[in-house]
Amino acid sequence: MWGMRKVGAVSAALALSAGVAACGSSNGGGSTGSGASSSAAGKFKGKIAVLLPDSKSSARWETADRRFFVEAFKAAGLSKNDYLITNAEGDAATQRSQAEQAVTEGAKVILLVNLDAGSGAAIIDSAKAQGVTMIDYDRLTTGGNADYYVSGDATEAGRLQARGLIEDLKGKSGARVAILDGAPTDSFATDLKKGYTEVLKSEGQGLQVATEQAVPNWDGQKALTIYEQMLQASKQPFAGTLAANDTIANATIAARKSRKLPSIPTSGLDATPEGLQHILAGEQSFTIYFSIRDQATKAAKLALQIDRGERPTGITTKVDSGKRMVPTILLNPKTIRKDNIASTVIADQFASWKDVCVGAYAKYCPANR
Repeated sequence: MWGMRKVGAVSAALALSAGVAACGSSNGGGSTGSGASSSAAGKFKGKIAVLLPDSKSSARWETADRRFFVEAFKAAGLSKNDYLITNAEGDAATQRSQAEQAVTEGAKVILLVNLDAGSGAAIIDSAKAQGVTMIDYDRLTTGGNADYYVSGDATEAGRLQARGLIEDLKGKSGARVAILDGAPTDSFATDLKKGYTEVLKSEGQGLQVATEQAVPNWDGQKALTIYEQMLQASKQPFAGTLAANDTIANATIAARKSRKLPSIPTSGLDATPEGLQHILAGEQSFTIYFSIRDQATKAAKLALQIDRGERPTGITTKVDSGKRMVPTILLNPKTIRKDNIASTVIADQFASWKDVCVGAYAKYCPANR
């Protein structure tokens, strides 16, 4: 995501007037249609579309982002015919078709989580040529021409990952660390790497980066293969693993378990239920969390303001996409360890104890949950 990104706390409802209506079709990609709503005539220009990337790189897109967008739109008074949320399931051609369909159905604002910079830029240019306002959501489209960008600060998240690992390995001079970067096609992964590389160089003098490799598409199975190869090639054990997100962290934990290797300090990102389970069990030391509820709520509010012709609020900075300086809303990350899961991730309703405390991991959960 690029230039920067973040996420913060929450707001369950949008402070927007409820008199809204629609044009278009059903939520999730339903039938086409058009026409202004009587209650919003002259204010609500058209449908709002959200284009999600996949379900494989992280469960959050379907379990969190979609849910919080729906909550935000409903809180603002929208009906199912006023917005459209689709998922490309990792296919760039599908995402482009979904964008074209959204425009056909009357979308005037599209929030895009691109699958790669090239396809994302093409979607943005095509939609803008038809009068659509484009918001990069979560990932900045490098080289793209988005009108706005809403995300968490990836560079700061990377700094937190490195500092967390340095803290965990304090006093272990020469500790060897394996790094598994996120997808090289994702600007967020690039900024994340920028953050942890900066801190490891400036503050991690006692650590040694033993090996580093990017994981294509943040794919867990590919991460497992890569980490297995790292373990096989290494003549000395790793003291810690810097995993770019929880999906990758889970793969490294599985690889170590299969070889009957002890758990070591391991980072993550996204605060997935699986990641939280590993943290409670001592298999992963921490994860980095952006309040997806807050991010989706702010993005939905921005989209509604644009759609209604209102002046956008909440812009915190501008980020260079490589093509233009994009007005941006950035949110702050937090480090999540065992002792603050309840006050952050659970309190934000990003995950629940019911999601986390299952199977073999139930015994690690607090009794008063």
